[in-house]
Amino acid sequence: MAGTIPWRSTDRIYRSTLDRILADVDRKSAFSPEDRDELSAAWSTLKPWPDTLPGLTRLRERFRLSTLSNGSMASIINIVKTHDLPFDYILTAELVNSSKPDPRVYALAQKSLGVRADEILMVACHKYDLAAAKKFGFKVAFISRPPEFGARGEVDVVTEAYFESVAPSLSDLANLLTTCAYRKTSVCGKVRVGSPK
Repeated sequence: MAGTIPWRSTDRIYRSTLDRILADVDRKSAFSPEDRDELSAAWSTLKPWPDTLPGLTRLRERFRLSTLSNGSMASIINIVKTHDLPFDYILTAELVNSSKPDPRVYALAQKSLGVRADEILMVACHKYDLAAAKKFGFKVAFISRPPEFGARGEVDVVTEAYFESVAPSLSDLANLLTTCAYRKTSVCGKVRVGSPK
């Protein structure tokens, strides 16, 4: 969506999408504006994947951690605070009024963290995000999340040649990267931990 339509926050997108869905199923009168606000805010109450907190906690022993989300600042801050996620920085695409994969979002991260692009490791389960981060100069690590779209969802978990690292969970990736850091090696080269097929 980045660059194809005027920018709107994800909160506004979720709310307008909900209004369209309710109109399509003819339930408009069943939900008050307050009900709709509560439903569309459900995103900010999502629980992290089970490996998120232990993985982040291990990573923070050696690295600075930042979000870089397409979610709104309000929703990401709520998720981080609710679940005590140990991020050092909270960054979202909202800060540049855009969304990934717009290069301005990755530039925001580089500028905010004060490091070279190749000193940043972007960890994600979305290939479009990793491809754009790699093009910007970041290193990239892929964690597959097959259940993300439900039991019937189709998720591409094939390993790509441009991935620096692949792991089945954030905890596995954290164990690998902290071991590499103690050995003073750079992302251990091309590494695979229980690689997706």
